[in-house]
Amino acid sequence: MTRRVLVLGGTAEARVLAGLLDGDPGLAVTTSLAGRTPQPGPLAGQVRTGGFGGAAGLAGWLRDQRADAVVDATHPFAAAISAHAAQAALATGVPLLALRRPGWSAGVGDRWHWADSLAEAAALLPALGQRPFLTTGRQDLAAFAGLPLDFLARSVTPPDPPLPARLRVLLDRGPFTLDAERALLREHRVDVLVTKDSGGQDTAAKLTAAREAALPVLIVRRPPPAPAPGVSTVTTPAAAVRWLRALR
Repeated sequence: MTRRVLVLGGTAEARVLAGLLDGDPGLAVTTSLAGRTPQPGPLAGQVRTGGFGGAAGLAGWLRDQRADAVVDATHPFAAAISAHAAQAALATGVPLLALRRPGWSAGVGDRWHWADSLAEAAALLPALGQRPFLTTGRQDLAAFAGLPLDFLARSVTPPDPPLPARLRVLLDRGPFTLDAERALLREHRVDVLVTKDSGGQDTAAKLTAAREAALPVLIVRRPPPAPAPGVSTVTTPAAAVRWLRALR
């Protein structure tokens, strides 16, 4: 019997999971992308692009497709889609697995400052530096738009307005090497790094480079997970594969 699986993707972990599941004769896997990033990287298996229309729309899709399982492998800050997945799974009775990469942990020599929101990060930032490097994502620069600082920002695609008045944007996609991050901080004379607690290795080199340069790092905490009774959680694609195969 072939089981139908929906993977809510958009992360490196979702891409690895799709590769691990590709060709499994017992699983028919569809990976869903929100469609916010033009020209996403190659992805194994069947792919759908675009939203579902909220929790009700996702529940309808699961029923129409007779889905047997859902894996929420979205970004740790994609709180809305994770909440919709939990609501849709509860409404349909479809088992839901959350694939969540661990957050980052400070090491010896790190000068980390934590904020509970982008607004709080913007309020704290002027006391930490005048040449911030923003790696919070293209949709999150509006929180810093009113600050008279010399910003450097990096994103895969051009950021959404409103934007800071003094801003230079680097369009690039990870993973980033430690040597490249060291060079970037020196070239642009960055004096504070601003990021979100996304976790993972693809973008972790900037934290090491900041530690080596003795720079402060301002980190936005992850949003609390939505209530999701009965939802299983794993931290690696390999564990997600084991969970899916155990459903048979």
